[in-house]
Amino acid sequence: MGQVFRLSNWIKAFRYLKKNGIRAAVWAVQERVLQERKADWQYRRPDREVLEAQHMEAVAAREPLVFSIAVPAFQTNPVYLKELLDSLQEQSYPYWELLLADAGGSDGMEKAVRERADERIRYIRLPANEGIAGNTNAAIRKASGSYIGLLDHDDVLTPDALYEMARAIREKEEKGIRPVFLYSDEDKWDGEENYYEPHRKLDFNLDLLLSNNYICHFLVMDATLMKRLLLRPGFDGAQDYDLVLRASEGVLHGRPEEAYVHIPKVLYHWRCHRESTASNPASKSYAYEAGRRALEDFARRQGWTVRVADTRHLGFYRMEFLPDPLSQREDLAAVAGPLPPAGGRLVSGIYEKEEDGNVQMRFRGLRRRFSGYMHRAVLLQDVETADIRTMQVRPQWEKALGKALQEIRAGGDAALISRNFCERLRKEGGRILWDPYRKEGNQ
Repeated sequence: MGQVFRLSNWIKAFRYLKKNGIRAAVWAVQERVLQERKADWQYRRPDREVLEAQHMEAVAAREPLVFSIAVPAFQTNPVYLKELLDSLQEQSYPYWELLLADAGGSDGMEKAVRERADERIRYIRLPANEGIAGNTNAAIRKASGSYIGLLDHDDVLTPDALYEMARAIREKEEKGIRPVFLYSDEDKWDGEENYYEPHRKLDFNLDLLLSNNYICHFLVMDATLMKRLLLRPGFDGAQDYDLVLRASEGVLHGRPEEAYVHIPKVLYHWRCHRESTASNPASKSYAYEAGRRALEDFARRQGWTVRVADTRHLGFYRMEFLPDPLSQREDLAAVAGPLPPAGGRLVSGIYEKEEDGNVQMRFRGLRRRFSGYMHRAVLLQDVETADIRTMQVRPQWEKALGKALQEIRAGGDAALISRNFCERLRKEGGRILWDPYRKEGNQ
């Protein structure tokens, strides 16, 4: 509960109030307090025995993968640098190189690297500061590994981060899939012993990505692809978002979503301090403007006509397709939205199977004015099953949809009928887009 009363959260609340008004701010604070009451997070570092076993497994592997970690640095705090270097040298997976691209011309950083006496740590003194993208690209171009990871100069990795990445790559390759990129969950860190606000991410979800850069940290990408794409200086502040968007275009052209791999484990600690976006999102407002431009550019490359708008929440967007999604996107089979609210609560119409096998509705019980975990209740996203009573489909599916709706009106189980219908749609290779702003229905 104490996290709610951090100075950074008061700053966020004040800026939210200025942007959205007192009524919206009151609802946002209420939701934040309730979320904090339910929060139960304590990062646990892997035991020494576990890390040693991971190390032994790694060194026994034939032709192990090498990771290149690219870090743009500029006037890096010596304490942050030490902790970053420690986090690499403590990796249970030993096959990595760290490329520190220093645009600050710091003799102290170069000295710190020499003192480590570790040939895997490479210091690159840059002749000029070319911004986040340009400085990172200097490191990327020097990379010799099969995969390249991005790390901010004030953050750290967990000691099992690269092991988990290597294992996931190996498992996919055994199935004949070469991962395009991999990403993990992350949390926030105050630089002491306090870890909080874990970001438990979803598996690859294109339309959620078109609403927010939920991929973020820790990102590792195929080196050949990253060297071809590079970061674009015109998107500084959202350069990683733009990179991920461009790398994700393959799913619209036949590449399987299985090539975009989520590791559901916290492998990255995002340091919070006064200047960091993690602590104070408004400290880098230019980043959110760049994010919007990255989305507009993505849509333009696909030939989509869209309007990209900011939501109430910084860094979260709404991509509006004009005149509608199905007219713009061949990859979509259907669009659905929430059912009418009940008792002041959201009825999302998104069905999902839980671990016990029961089918439940996502966001059940959420107050209508709340936005849900990571604001997902107000973001466009792909879903496996949506209630067909709110659904619009392509003409070739309208007859089948009408028949399924008749079954529901005759007393059939809406969840079961919707699930069966959506399964047929997905087998045809189409996505089902859930739009929280959709009002039309087939009631």
